[in-house]
Amino acid sequence: QVQLAESGGGLVQPGGSLRLSCAASGSIFSINAMGWYRQAPGKQRELVATIITGGGTNYADSVKGRCTISRDNGKNTVYLQMNGLKPEDTAVYYCQIVFRKYSYTYPTNYWGQGTQVTVSS
Repeated sequence: QVQLAESGGGLVQPGGSLRLSCAASGSIFSINAMGWYRQAPGKQRELVATIITGGGTNYADSVKGRCTISRDNGKNTVYLQMNGLKPEDTAVYYCQIVFRKYSYTYPTNYWGQGTQVTVSS
């Protein structure tokens, strides 16, 4: 089994900052990629940012310049630093990993439970 422990969500005023964390544990041989997605009410889940093992990153255009994704491979933990938050950033933020349970298994996606981020004055 795999567990993803997400933390860092909350209520913040426009222009404020939050740092999300997601720690993966359990039956994991290796993690190929880690990332954050979000889903606002009435909208589809969308990519926020991803980071691969080698450090390559990908960001949604809507968060470029405001968010930074980073990863601690030794702790199997991914972080999302969000600055200059806007009301439209309000959503449930989900952590996702692409991992191998064993060396001989194919990569598999796994999602966290989500953490609420609300940007409001």
